[in-house]
Amino acid sequence: MKQLGRIAACAVLGFSVMACTPTVRVHGFAPDEVSLETVQAGVDTRGSVRRKVGRPSSSGVFTDTGWYYVATTVEHLAYYQPEVVDRRVVAITFDERDVVASVNAYGLDEGRVVDLETRTTPTAGRGLTILEQLLGNVGLGNIAGVIEEN
Repeated sequence: MKQLGRIAACAVLGFSVMACTPTVRVHGFAPDEVSLETVQAGVDTRGSVRRKVGRPSSSGVFTDTGWYYVATTVEHLAYYQPEVVDRRVVAITFDERDVVASVNAYGLDEGRVVDLETRTTPTAGRGLTILEQLLGNVGLGNIAGVIEEN
């Protein structure tokens, strides 16, 4: 009986420790340093870069002069907000002949916080209060009869 109590205590202790470990998630893909060393500016083309390091996460928005690989590591501990612990962005730019012009890697410490605009665009028409919405149809008569006549 004493042995069973010890096993139960160890199990409870083990589950308590497991509950305190963060959940780690990795989103996206960014090639490692070894893979990036194989990409040479002035030598490689889009096709050879695709074969060496894979397809990009995204490309240029207005002009397709660059490929971007983005990987983010997020830790989530219990009920706390998820925290970004690592981010790696690799930017490979191409010239007009689709030959690699440059290869740059950026980390979390080189990022900038961008304030998003949270204002909303007003819609056309008049805004109604809750009471106006609830009582707006009172006294309009029998709507069902009007629909049946047409």
